[in-house]
Amino acid sequence: MTEKPCIFHIANSTDVDALRENGEYRCESLTTEGFIHCCDKHQLTGVVARYYTDIDDVFLLLLDVDKLDAALIHENTTGGSELFPHLYGSINTEAVLDIVPFGIHSTERQGLSL
Repeated sequence: MTEKPCIFHIANSTDVDALRENGEYRCESLTTEGFIHCCDKHQLTGVVARYYTDIDDVFLLLLDVDKLDAALIHENTTGGSELFPHLYGSINTEAVLDIVPFGIHSTERQGLSL
């Protein structure tokens, strides 16, 4: 059986609550930058190390790329060479495979080699 192609997004609890209530996920970067930052599995450790080391109240969204309604573009908007998946629109609930607690002491976060 082939593994579904998926990407990851680290979300704060307020935005996850809104997803559960409204049936779609939006976050601040969608308003301020026009897209939602995501990463591929191999990029997750680096993203956590750069931006979430001391942030505890977060969740990891696993997203099925085949079920996303928003445009998905792999790009680097900061001028580097590494491409990251960016979603140009909200995340529809059908695309959410799982919402995993991803606090500092979570098993999932501890499993990353930071």
